[in-house]
Amino acid sequence: MKKRMPRFLLSLALGAGVVTASAAATKSAQRLADAATVFTEIMDTPDRAIPQDLIERAQCVAIVPGLKKAAFGFGGKFGRGFVVCRNSGAGWGAPAAIRVEGGSAGFQIGVSSSDVVMLVMNKRGMEKLLGSRFTIGADAQAAAGPVGREATAATDVLLSAEILSWSRSRGAFAGVSLDGATLRQDADENKEIYGKPLENRDLIGKDVEIPPAAAALIAALNKRSMRSGK
Repeated sequence: MKKRMPRFLLSLALGAGVVTASAAATKSAQRLADAATVFTEIMDTPDRAIPQDLIERAQCVAIVPGLKKAAFGFGGKFGRGFVVCRNSGAGWGAPAAIRVEGGSAGFQIGVSSSDVVMLVMNKRGMEKLLGSRFTIGADAQAAAGPVGREATAATDVLLSAEILSWSRSRGAFAGVSLDGATLRQDADENKEIYGKPLENRDLIGKDVEIPPAAAALIAALNKRSMRSGK
């Protein structure tokens, strides 16, 4: 009996590990599905979407469904999402997982949740994503994006910005500043999605097979813009 007990406990531990890994993979798949839903709903809203010309010019799209913002004296935000960049041909490549973290000073109270979409507009901004982390507004110039399919994007701020950002909360969709927030790679999420440890530099701009869980997100992006990545 004593010899069997360690094996029994080992079996329980291994079983618990499999259940934990399966649950994590399910959450990752749900986040990918949520990202696809967020992007589709925003772009399907007449006259209140991200301008089409900006989608066409963007090098990458980052989507963070359900970014949490909590404030009890000092504000803070946290969310997990994905960034998808154009591949070497037409269409979009495999998603890379990201975390958005940041804080703000000032007396506040309350908790809220919002969906955040960011467009990375040029190669400089795209290169920032290859590192482990960067701060929006400090390491990459950012601006609140305009709203409306026909909205003009020809302002100096928009033309020079590396990142444009929007937020949807309680049905309202508007450009929002994310200055001070940190965007970092989420290696744990990448492992759950791809089944092996991958950094964002292994995914962005690389010829990586799109995982089944990301099919709806890539289809939604391809529907809005299929221009060449070259």
